Amino acid sequence: MAGLGGHLHVLGPSLRCRLRHARRLARITISMILMVLIFITIAGNVVVCLAVGLNRRLRSLTNCFIVSLAITDLLLGLLVLPFSAIYQLSSNWSFGQIFCNIYTSLDVMLCTASILNLFMISLDRYCAVTDPLRYPVLVTPVRVAISLVFIWVISITLSFLSIHLGWNSRNMTINVNYNISKCKVQVNEVYGLVDGLVTFYLPLLIMCITYYRIFKIARDQAKRINHISSWNAATIKEHKATVTLAAVMGAFIVCWFPYFTVFVYRGLRGDEAINEVIEAIVLWLGYANSALNPILYATLNRDFRTAYQQLFRCRSTSYNSHDASLRSTNSQLSRSQSREHKGQEEKPLKLQVWCGTEVTALQGATDR
Repeated sequence: MAGLGGHLHVLGPSLRCRLRHARRLARITISMILMVLIFITIAGNVVVCLAVGLNRRLRSLTNCFIVSLAITDLLLGLLVLPFSAIYQLSSNWSFGQIFCNIYTSLDVMLCTASILNLFMISLDRYCAVTDPLRYPVLVTPVRVAISLVFIWVISITLSFLSIHLGWNSRNMTINVNYNISKCKVQVNEVYGLVDGLVTFYLPLLIMCITYYRIFKIARDQAKRINHISSWNAATIKEHKATVTLAAVMGAFIVCWFPYFTVFVYRGLRGDEAINEVIEAIVLWLGYANSALNPILYATLNRDFRTAYQQLFRCRSTSYNSHDASLRSTNSQLSRSQSREHKGQEEKPLKLQVWCGTEVTALQGATDR
């Protein structure tokens, strides 16, 4: 027995050292994952905004909602995710009580705005597919602007107004049960049910119905106009856009459904009923949706994929052209101009097309 006790005593420090090393390695791994997620969220949504702003083919009323969604995800990556990562890694909130209220309000507001943007996108796609002739009458700039105002009014009401007035608190007092080292949204029974239904479950049901009808109509139209090439090309393009938006919505469901399920359960049973590890996992799974949207646009939508390529080629070509002009001599310039003149019939001026200048003059080459 004495020998066994001595053996355990020797293994004890070694085991503790291994556990500390494992924790340190896990901490570093989680830190890298969160940093990459935040970077992709910010950079990806900036690219979406630039692509829509610099590409005329993407400047449509539908893409107003996509830009609104990208701005929402961008704000989430700038204003919420860095503090969430620090809080997650340190397990301690060190930014004060007042900023905790602002942080949680921003979190709820941006998540609400995301799903409402997707909800409006689904309604827009439904009008475009089910009644394309009346679409310009149904979807006007004024109605799009009203819809965007509605999205942000509802989001602010369910976040800043509710939290600062204590509507989400269990004891109906503002922030009395907040621990100074903890910072997360309080949830009571009423707030959990109302916010879950208004923010997620009811819009999710409507979106599922609209996309089901869109795909049913798309399938019927594809069968009827199979032998008409012009209509077939236009319809295929429209249906590809619909599939892209449906994939974006599907990613949102996969990412946020676990979180809202836990959120409603917290309201009904209390914070003690949810394990903190599970709560952190479903929260960051929801945050990951903000990084997935730009990737989905580039992967599934040809117009967005082309716009991304044009955006990066414009920057690269402009930089190389400027650098070459600083280093070239008069003879090199003349030879370059002669070569461009000889090859003008074979290659279009890509710099002008990519950067959006003289698009009218090169419209035929661009279309080809």
